[in-house]
Amino acid sequence: MHDLPQQLANGLILGALYGLVAIGYTMVYGIVQLINFAHGEIVMVGGFGALTAYLALPGGTTLWLALPLMLIAGILVSTLTAVAAERFAYRPLRTAPRLAPLITAIGLSIALQQLVFAFYPDAKKARVFPKIPGDPFEIGSVAIQRSDLFLIIAAPLCMIALGWFVTRTRSGRAMQATSQDPDTAKLMGIDTDRIIVMAFAIGAAFAAVAAVAYGLRSGQVDFRMGFLLGLKAFTAAVLGGIGNIYGAMLGGITLGLAEALATGYIQNLPGMDLFGGGAWKDVWAFVLLIVVLLVRPQGLLGERVADRA
Repeated sequence: MHDLPQQLANGLILGALYGLVAIGYTMVYGIVQLINFAHGEIVMVGGFGALTAYLALPGGTTLWLALPLMLIAGILVSTLTAVAAERFAYRPLRTAPRLAPLITAIGLSIALQQLVFAFYPDAKKARVFPKIPGDPFEIGSVAIQRSDLFLIIAAPLCMIALGWFVTRTRSGRAMQATSQDPDTAKLMGIDTDRIIVMAFAIGAAFAAVAAVAYGLRSGQVDFRMGFLLGLKAFTAAVLGGIGNIYGAMLGGITLGLAEALATGYIQNLPGMDLFGGGAWKDVWAFVLLIVVLLVRPQGLLGERVADRA
């Protein structure tokens, strides 16, 4: 039990990462009821955009000085990719049967992955991402890696900014109206196309922040990094209530805690060697999803971004 505070801290940090990515899924679903399965690759291209900015800086540039430029580059690449996907892949299918945009999203995911694999230099192997140097901070029995500081600061700031935007700004209220009834919103003078693009852009910006946090934590970016991260973030969005921006973060934190505790305790029980040790750590996230959906199919906080905004 003396490891419990450390496992809880690990779970909260991991959950914040999942929550940042999950917001992208839930923002888009809340507006157009589309599960954007290419969102994991939006995270991935943001990570490579941030890495490119870092490599372009003069040698000797400190990471703290480079980090804002990396964030800007990652957000720019992710946002442009997401907006282009909405304009050329999803908008023409807006009135098509639900299956068409879903298949398009899966195809776009594979296409983005292969484009980075084929054209980014040395993308066939994991590219080294800078990490914040120094010993971890120790708070009692809890050790927090310096590279996690970015995520600890960025996740709550992003949530506060998003909550303020949705509830206090004119565009945020237009987003709520479009989510509730897009046809009526259009009749009331709201440019629903602009609102949909805004939802994609906000989700992509959060994805880029998550990509930088992922790179700082793991010390690398990979053209396949978006697949499992996106899948877990989608699980977090469903867990919290798909379409609910606060549920996305709650689902991410719940998922992160479950994964950390299951990895730290269940995998170490006698006889669990049968499951291959840590290789099964990703399974527990989906076990939790099944259990929660059996008990509460609408997710922890219920669906629809506008109902909770």
